[in-house]
Amino acid sequence: ARALGAEGADAVPWAAACELFHNATLVHDDVQDGDRTRRGQPTLWARYGVPQAINCGDLMLIAPFAAVGHGPAARCAALCMTMARHGAQVVAGQAAELRVGAEQETSVAAYLATATGKTAGLFEMPVVGAALLAGHGAERAAAFGLAFRPLGLLFQLQDDLLDLWGDKGREAPGADLREGKISALVVAHLELHPDDRGWLLALLARPRDETPADEVAAAIARFAAAGARAKVGGWIEELGREVRGAAAFVEAPELARVADELLTAICAPIAHLGFGAR
Repeated sequence: ARALGAEGADAVPWAAACELFHNATLVHDDVQDGDRTRRGQPTLWARYGVPQAINCGDLMLIAPFAAVGHGPAARCAALCMTMARHGAQVVAGQAAELRVGAEQETSVAAYLATATGKTAGLFEMPVVGAALLAGHGAERAAAFGLAFRPLGLLFQLQDDLLDLWGDKGREAPGADLREGKISALVVAHLELHPDDRGWLLALLARPRDETPADEVAAAIARFAAAGARAKVGGWIEELGREVRGAAAFVEAPELARVADELLTAICAPIAHLGFGAR
């Protein structure tokens, strides 16, 4: 918000709204995926049961609208519509991910569309609202938000790598494989080695609690040795260049610095793999 010309204090309710909304999606995501650990702690559903976790997530979807419900009516309406539009985009992406997993669709196009939908809204929404708070018109605010869209996809790619070769605060490496998720590594590997499709999809189709640890470890090793990890790393570096070259940043150099700092922070957990914001 400060980078776009607003007072930082004026953006606190909007920041709270974005944080509440994001965490609501995580609460519901953990229920859908059956994840029992997040950020090194038991997930809400694992601690209190699915019904109460759903209640908590529902409340955290409502609370953001209360957070921004003060001030000039036109500004409140614009912020609420921003949340509604981008929130619908996130839900559509999540629904697409469940469909892609159920149908075992492994095309690059399907993965990119799903990952962009699932995460892009969460990266665009804060920027659009901050621009509106700074007095920019809806069209310019949308352009600033779109410049952050590749960061959403880049984050998802980084998250997929981190699940296998990092620390996400989950039960163990390879949670995405046990969950049956069509991750970036699965997509990249099958693009490089289509003959592995039967073996890999059979692994993903196993019930979560019946997926042998040695088979998960073997898949992780194969992704590294056979090129999938490097391919996903290349996608990350390409997206980093796209972010830094966004046309919208020409008229907002301070916002470009925010994007660059965020890009660096996203890539930091996978720096040990040799990928980063280049």
